[in-house]
Amino acid sequence: MNTNRAADIAIVGAGIVGLAHAYMALKKGFKVVLFEREQFAIGASVRNFGLLWPIGQEPGGGLERAMKSRSHWKAIAQESGIWMNENGSIHCAYHQDEWDVLQEFVEIYKNAGYDLELRSPQKVTDKSNAIKSTNLKGALWSATECTVNPREAVRKIPLWLQEKFGLTLRFGHTVTGISLPKIHTSREVWSVNRVIVCNGADFETLYPEVFDQQTITKCKLQMMKAVSTDKQFSLGPSICGGLTLRHYAAFSKCNSLKKVDLRYDQETPDYKKYGVHVLVSQNNYGELIIGDSHDYSKTVEPFDIEYINKLILDYLYTFADLGELTITERWQGIYPKLSGNLSMVVEPEPGVYLVNGLGGAGMTLSFGLAEEFFSRF
Repeated sequence: MNTNRAADIAIVGAGIVGLAHAYMALKKGFKVVLFEREQFAIGASVRNFGLLWPIGQEPGGGLERAMKSRSHWKAIAQESGIWMNENGSIHCAYHQDEWDVLQEFVEIYKNAGYDLELRSPQKVTDKSNAIKSTNLKGALWSATECTVNPREAVRKIPLWLQEKFGLTLRFGHTVTGISLPKIHTSREVWSVNRVIVCNGADFETLYPEVFDQQTITKCKLQMMKAVSTDKQFSLGPSICGGLTLRHYAAFSKCNSLKKVDLRYDQETPDYKKYGVHVLVSQNNYGELIIGDSHDYSKTVEPFDIEYINKLILDYLYTFADLGELTITERWQGIYPKLSGNLSMVVEPEPGVYLVNGLGGAGMTLSFGLAEEFFSRF
């Protein structure tokens, strides 16, 4: 066995959280080795909309972290050549109570750091022709949201880090034990000074007793990919409807949200039962990413419920005119959800850090979190 394998920092996990921390460590000049048990990342980091979604984060820590991440994504996209679309987002309101929430949100947070504009129904089509105009009360345009293709980005970023910064990649290596300065994998032993464990929804392999002490669980979501019969179809901004207002913490301070919540619970209680809110984004191949639902449990069922997919699609068609769609893929994602905080950063023993619990906002928050983490070194 080669005993000369050494690095300053080991990263466990090649999802977006691990890649963000590897990026920041390398920029600081550290020698970094990245371990990933699979041959490429297959977790929540590639099973999402590809959205950088600052509009969903509350002012202060969340929004600031999201905007830092956005800046890093722009720099990485420019240098690495990965696709990134600064296309913004539109929240559509088809009921007066939804329009009241959007107006209240803009008034409350007019100086909070968002880039917002309320638009009349006539001006919404200036941004997107995919939004249905019938019964539309108005919409909230936000300029800060961006879209990447997560399946491509999460595969290309480690290779770019390897080429540009000398990152050592160890795909297909499961980390089986950590006892600094040694870190053991299924194939090698390395000497390192620090370990950052970014293991997503795997609470069982490393430091399970620490995860047992956290208010953290797993969230299963159902998603779909579709193509329009119109090969030239362009969504423009990512778009969503009133259900999304009650999903993201950013809108929770709006008193008018209570009426929206009550109406949806009376009309279709299954939205809350299955945690449904509906977003649609478009990737660089013109494919539409549609979702999603939310089911929280430490052990998630492996079986998807087709009724949930129907709930999502039926609601999508209430606000989006996407032409005739063909569903090409259906899948589930599983991400860690932490109660009461934006993320979990725990040091179970000196020099070992567990970074987790970004709650489905990994694409939005990871690079900002990593910048904050490495500001201490």
